[in-house]
Amino acid sequence: MTAPEVVPADAELLRLETAVTAIAANLVDLDDNPHRKELDKTRLAGRTASAWADATDALTELWDGYRMLTELIAKARGLRDQRRFNHRERAEFIHLVLGKSVTLSTTTVPLAQRGLLGTGQVSTVCSPAELLSAMEIAFATAATVVTRAGDVWQKLLPDAADTAAELDNVRRLAREAGGGTAMLDEADRRLGAFTATLATDPLGADATALTGVRDLIARADAERTSAADLRQALQRRLADAHTLATDVAAARRAAEAARQNAEGRFDEREIATVREVALLPDLAALDALAAAGQWALISPRLSDWTRRAREQLAALNSAAARNASLLTGRNEMRGRLDAYRAKALSRGLGEDATLTPLADAARDLLYTAPCDLGAARRAVDAYQEALTATIARNNR
Repeated sequence: MTAPEVVPADAELLRLETAVTAIAANLVDLDDNPHRKELDKTRLAGRTASAWADATDALTELWDGYRMLTELIAKARGLRDQRRFNHRERAEFIHLVLGKSVTLSTTTVPLAQRGLLGTGQVSTVCSPAELLSAMEIAFATAATVVTRAGDVWQKLLPDAADTAAELDNVRRLAREAGGGTAMLDEADRRLGAFTATLATDPLGADATALTGVRDLIARADAERTSAADLRQALQRRLADAHTLATDVAAARRAAEAARQNAEGRFDEREIATVREVALLPDLAALDALAAAGQWALISPRLSDWTRRAREQLAALNSAAARNASLLTGRNEMRGRLDAYRAKALSRGLGEDATLTPLADAARDLLYTAPCDLGAARRAVDAYQEALTATIARNNR
């Protein structure tokens, strides 16, 4: 019978074991994040350098905390799982789990600052729960910097590349037309400064600077572009818009097919849907403006239409991929389960009293609609782990 004073410690140990599993997964995800790797290898400056220095300290604290927690949990679990649990071991177990059992740091006190009865070293200690709270704060610090920098890079790097391509194109056309390039040179200088800041200090990058560059390019292009040039360019862009509209329509059919394949098989909340944007009426209006020769009115509207169409295309492709992945994931897990059951049969474990309920539970989850993929994955993993443990035990 478990002593009453041990019950809170048992509950806390279980909480810590669950927490450390989640911590490990999140730390690995953060460590593998491409933006985190980019921050690590880049010579940063400004606000990003300062924020990443704090985040790096937080990451060190996280890994140290994870190490300390895993060591403490292993020690506590070793004590708790002993067949005989005497009073001294019980007290040590309770202190490990609930007391201030984690030594964060030890500082040597200079001789001049000690009293006669003072100690030569001072240790900073905390409980596992306090360490876990500190680690949550440290994780938030590191993850926030990685996320914010990644968001800036994902949004502004493509925009800067598009702006550079637009600048090169307008410069080429200006040279062919024999026009001046002073305004484009200024745009080039500003764009270079912006991209340099973006590369080394994404948190300090000002998106309005890129807007200013685009304004300069647009003004230079407006000075260069003749009515005939404008008409020809817009005709090409309109043709591209019609191609894009065709792509969007095909993507919508594919997304709808993927949605129908997933419908009924998975929870509706897991199935991605995309709100349809009315693109064709606006494109028809642009065609009408072109037919009327209203070219000056087309360019901004066509840019806005193209942006919305590309966003719709990306959303549809993403939804189709998401819904297809549901079936792929389910089928992959079915295959895994079949393989593990075949392995169990080959080892004479087909009717094992421990394994069979686990296999049946996993199969029920995988062949019941709607399928809960998360629960099914956990059930398959549980069966695999139990099978592996049983085979290892039998081999011994």
